[in-house]
Amino acid sequence: MNILSQQIISEKEEGDEDQELLVKPKPKTKRPPLYKVLLINDDYTPMEFVVMILERFFGLTHAQAFDIMITVHKKGLAVVGVFSYEVAETKVAQVMDCARQHQHPLQCTMEKE
Repeated sequence: MNILSQQIISEKEEGDEDQELLVKPKPKTKRPPLYKVLLINDDYTPMEFVVMILERFFGLTHAQAFDIMITVHKKGLAVVGVFSYEVAETKVAQVMDCARQHQHPLQCTMEKE
């Protein structure tokens, strides 16, 4: 039987006429794509501010935030987390708004995983 097409299953019971049962295949659901949120290094944003951003908007401990901040500083960028599109978009907006309010050029972006 072809799984992708509809299947007809016939059952025959004693004394009954043929009964047909129409069975539709279950569609396979896909998980939504995930997005990486990235922080990009610059020469002006204070390290303490980056740590505060990571703790505040990403729920990281001070030690985790410090490690990511060091990675951003040394490598130029770091993945802060992986989220659904809507959550990633919100995190990027929160970081960018906070950075602008404090007059820092910190950049935060997202890309498909």
